[in-house]
Amino acid sequence: MHKVSRLRALVFGLFALTTLHVSAGQDSNLEDGLANALRLKSGSAQRTGTSGKAIQAYMHAGLIGKKPTQRIDYTDYYLLRKPAGFMGHELVVIEEEYMAQYVGCCVSPGAGVSVKVKGRTDNLEAFARQNKCTFTDKVDLQRTLRDVSVKVALPAARYATLSCRERDAER
Repeated sequence: MHKVSRLRALVFGLFALTTLHVSAGQDSNLEDGLANALRLKSGSAQRTGTSGKAIQAYMHAGLIGKKPTQRIDYTDYYLLRKPAGFMGHELVVIEEEYMAQYVGCCVSPGAGVSVKVKGRTDNLEAFARQNKCTFTDKVDLQRTLRDVSVKVALPAARYATLSCRERDAER
């Protein structure tokens, strides 16, 4: 009986390690897909990946809902349901701007993220410069989300945004 308990504990332990490894790999793949949706193709104004595919991967992983938390004008806002990393920071919101139906002036296709900053932002700033994105530090994310009718209570923290839309690339 004692051997069976040890064997059972060993099997469960191996399963737990495998699950952690798969989860870590999945997080890395999700982050890479999202970063590619924001990254510019060399010598082009086009992004290397597509924001729609990156967002669908987050949906399949259960990190965001099947529908946006909010859609205002041309932008979908997805609040993360579970913690996920992005370039060493905690991902809080994924945005995708696109035209599904004409509602007035000035769609700027692309995507953006808001993160809870952990440490320095040098990597985000460098990514923004390399990929013609707009980086904004010390954002009042609670107010920004409230302004687009998203009701959420965020913990007090330092937040930053990275916007990688057409208008950002044209600047």
